Amino acid sequence: MSVSGAIGLPLLIRISGRDRPSLTRDLLRLLGDAGAVLEDMEQLVVRERLTLDVLVRLDENDDTGDRGQAVVRDILFWGFTQDLKIDFERVEPRSRRALLPRHAVTVLGRPLTPTSLAAVADAIAETGGNIDRIVRLATEPVTAYDLVVIAGDVAAMRRSLVAVSRDHGIDVAVQVNGLERRAKRLVVMDVDSTLIQDEVIELLAEEAGCEAAVVAITDRAMAGELDFEASLRERVRLLRGLDEAAITRARDRIRLTPGARTFVRTLKRLGFCVAIVSGGFTPFTDWLQADLGLDYAYANSLEVVDGRLTGEVLGPVVDRARKATLLAEIAARQGVPLSQTVAVGDGANDLDMLGAAGMGIAFNAKPVVRAQADTTVSVPYLDAILFMLGIRGVDIDRGPEPTAAPPA
Repeated sequence: MSVSGAIGLPLLIRISGRDRPSLTRDLLRLLGDAGAVLEDMEQLVVRERLTLDVLVRLDENDDTGDRGQAVVRDILFWGFTQDLKIDFERVEPRSRRALLPRHAVTVLGRPLTPTSLAAVADAIAETGGNIDRIVRLATEPVTAYDLVVIAGDVAAMRRSLVAVSRDHGIDVAVQVNGLERRAKRLVVMDVDSTLIQDEVIELLAEEAGCEAAVVAITDRAMAGELDFEASLRERVRLLRGLDEAAITRARDRIRLTPGARTFVRTLKRLGFCVAIVSGGFTPFTDWLQADLGLDYAYANSLEVVDGRLTGEVLGPVVDRARKATLLAEIAARQGVPLSQTVAVGDGANDLDMLGAAGMGIAFNAKPVVRAQADTTVSVPYLDAILFMLGIRGVDIDRGPEPTAAPPA
């Protein structure tokens, strides 16, 4: 390769081949000995195959180009001895992309096929975006990728990706790719059908023998067809006379959502504050708080007299508006701006909370919630939400993941 006539232009060196220790060191030493100025460097390894890009400037005062020719020869000889492919390219002095806006498009699915990813890429291209970088986040329990996208009509891109998500059965989130995304510090979750697989009032209704009536009301309330507070009081009245021991029996049948412990454990290890706000009841949320090590837990209080439920709820009901208020109160107490909060829920009574948070995630949610939330996750693993936060699979704290809570 001739470098004369291009003195001072950056030289992009691309190394590819089987990875092994010391390759990066050896290349940098050759460049250092040649007096090259390092401008940029990026390395990727896929299945033990290395791709290493190094951008350098050679001495602009070397009018003959001899020094540039010498370093090229040295690198080519080194690559030959290491069975590596070496490519050189003179590139423009400055990147035209540097000042363009960037967004992170996170895609996850089970499975995530080439066809579905092609549809994502097509939606990005058709709305003026250009994929700058692709990072694999995980292959288990779902496949997830982060695509860094430059430019484009973001509003149109979101609309197109919503259609792709629906048509291909995958989940897609679009976020500004900056420090704000990585600075999320508070996660607030719903409980019933989110942190746990059950609706606790239905567990109590089974004990009271009125399950069918309660389920019918719950389904309509979660779909947004009924006022939550009125429907809650109506359901609780059906539990009148239930003995207090039934609460313990119902609690012992709670099934955590798959990935729940991993989700909470990883967030706590990364320094997040984790809270639950529930339209359910404090005997259940207090137990979950202790069992999972949550920072805050809010729910409704059942009135108990002489060891039996009276059918009444004490104090203000944790309804749709109250959930959003509690999110703001917890954030203020923790000194976290709302832009750095994440809310997770599935029902219509979670909508205000999802809208108030910096990122609202509809988790296996009712249609009315999926239609309004920023982000949807439809796979049945709570820890899949971590990928929407840009957390890679290697950083997830996996451990024992029981599907049911142990007896007290």
